[in-house]
Amino acid sequence: MRFLIPAVLILLAACGRLEEVGKAPGFSPLDTTAQHHAMYNVPLPLVADRDHPTEAASLWAAGHAALFDDRRAARRGDILTVVVEIDDRAEISNTTDRSLNGNQSMGIPQLLGIPQRIDRNLPEGASMAEAVSTTGTSSFSGDGSVRRNEKLTLRIAAAVVEELPNGVLRIEGQQEVRVNHELRELLVSGFVRPADISRQNEVRYDRIAGARVSYGGRGRISEVQQPRYGQQIADILLPF
Repeated sequence: MRFLIPAVLILLAACGRLEEVGKAPGFSPLDTTAQHHAMYNVPLPLVADRDHPTEAASLWAAGHAALFDDRRAARRGDILTVVVEIDDRAEISNTTDRSLNGNQSMGIPQLLGIPQRIDRNLPEGASMAEAVSTTGTSSFSGDGSVRRNEKLTLRIAAAVVEELPNGVLRIEGQQEVRVNHELRELLVSGFVRPADISRQNEVRYDRIAGARVSYGGRGRISEVQQPRYGQQIADILLPF
């Protein structure tokens, strides 16, 4: 019975995957994301003067439609472009050598005649004059190196999902591109200062605090490149 329940769970999971046979991977829903909720949230109305609201025929209008207004993202629901240009290279090489030699000896040749009395009961050749003698040698040698080269160039539109009390903006962006049966997904999130947003309404990824950039995919090619579930479980459970 104890083996039946895991078998049933595995069978149910396999049946769920069988429904995707011959179908392209579906897009992630947007109506449950924070950026969708932020953009559908109705902002407070902006007027130039509370006592004398602007007229519709005037060249001056409050809000983002103003003639000389700053078009940079500044409020919840606004959209800006995140420019991701990563070209990192890292090369680290370390070498460690350590050697230790130690000799220790201890004896009690004279102590009120006590060692001589003990020597009478010791085996022949044993004496308290050289009670303990140790010699130790230790050596260690280590060599390690790290080489990494990463390059990524992307542009993605993100939405302001929250305005923090200190004026910092929390942004989230999601982009999905499906080609045949392979879906490429790009996610970005983090915290941006309004002053770091350029006049073109763009912000570089190195100006985003707590930046989280994820670029991956799912689909037929990604599934083939991954080992089967059974093999992954065996790699975790087997000690050798």
